[in-house]
Amino acid sequence: MERKIQFSIEEFYHVYSRGNNKSKIFFSDVDRKRFIKLLFLCNNTKPILFRDVQHLALSRIKRGETLVDIGVYCLMPNHFHLLLHEKVENGISMFMEKLLTAYSMYFNKKQNRTGTLFEGRFQAKHADNDEYLKYLFSYIHLNPVKIIDSKWKINGISDIKKTKNYLEKYSFSSYPEYIGQNREEKLILNKEVFPEYFEESKDFEQFVCDWLSYKDEVFQEEKMQSKVEL
Repeated sequence: MERKIQFSIEEFYHVYSRGNNKSKIFFSDVDRKRFIKLLFLCNNTKPILFRDVQHLALSRIKRGETLVDIGVYCLMPNHFHLLLHEKVENGISMFMEKLLTAYSMYFNKKQNRTGTLFEGRFQAKHADNDEYLKYLFSYIHLNPVKIIDSKWKINGISDIKKTKNYLEKYSFSSYPEYIGQNREEKLILNKEVFPEYFEESKDFEQFVCDWLSYKDEVFQEEKMQSKVEL
């Protein structure tokens, strides 16, 4: 699938990809943890063998210069979302090629399969205005709500507190970092290059609560603007 976008240094992009034929790309927490560690390892100009660092904490792994700045990430059963900042020329393309190749090789070997894991080339949407860029912090982080309530955007959330608790415990996104949890995964992110929309964690939590209170008409409008179908 052709990707009609040119990446530019200092710009922000919503990057995403899903499994071929919408098939699952994560079968276990081991798979998800592998991918998350690869987010850190592949964002690197220096080649690193996974087997050499697989038992090391992220803080003990020495990298070269990073290729991109990662602001947000979220893993879903058959796809993932990233919010990236193009740091160097071709940084996003190089990072994504390393990431998807490394994970595909791991997954195919583990599942004893061959062929393409992901559906075509990764997709990207330029976050070319402040309103859309801020919206992505909610859109990406709220994806896991679909796991427990696939129609929440249509019907609304009946129990916001319960939904927030679920998001806080969902460890396969950067949501915990935005509510003040201290995890080693914080090293994956470089939030400093992104606009400071949330001075404190409570500001982010209120932002999430506001979006959880919205219903389908708001999300449909944003969906038409983002043109993301996953």
